Amino acid sequence: MEALLHGFMLAFGLILPLGVQNVFIFNQGATHKKFTSALPAVVTAGVCDTILISLAVAGVSIIILSFEWLRTFMFLIGFLFLAYMGWIMWKETPDVKKKQEFTPFSAKCQILFAASVSLLNPHAILDTIGVIGTSSLVYIGYEKWIFALACILVSWIWFFTLAITGKRIGQIDTNGKLLKRINQISALIIWGMAVYMGSQLF
Repeated sequence: MEALLHGFMLAFGLILPLGVQNVFIFNQGATHKKFTSALPAVVTAGVCDTILISLAVAGVSIIILSFEWLRTFMFLIGFLFLAYMGWIMWKETPDVKKKQEFTPFSAKCQILFAASVSLLNPHAILDTIGVIGTSSLVYIGYEKWIFALACILVSWIWFFTLAITGKRIGQIDTNGKLLKRINQISALIIWGMAVYMGSQLF
């Protein structure tokens, strides 16, 4: 029970801040007419977090990121991709007068972008390794995996909640103005993270 509660509280504290991954999942919920259309992004983000948490608890990711050149490469790839992603989201903001011309991300694009903001986000990866991975060291055996399971469950619940919340807000928006602002804010946050990653290269 201690490992379970610890995992829930720790994971919730880490996932709560407004980051690129959260913004993207929320955005997909808001821009699609049907909630099921946003599931590719939700499921992909959940799977990626499951993989990262499992690697962190197993200690594998610590070994991988011990190479300085690999960390630098990750920050470079993350910077380039997020800069591109921010531009795509800004460009595809819906026109209020021509709302019918707005096309939300396809399932393929959702999977690609969700995986990228999860796996190409060095800041999130380092948080997972440094906090969840290190915290799991106080447990051994099955307790360690109960801790990991709690962290994973929080991620899945959170992503579904974000998408559902985005969907509700999207339904309230009848003229496209709110959706346009959401997309623009999303793009600015993503660009901000890209600038942060770029600064880590120097």
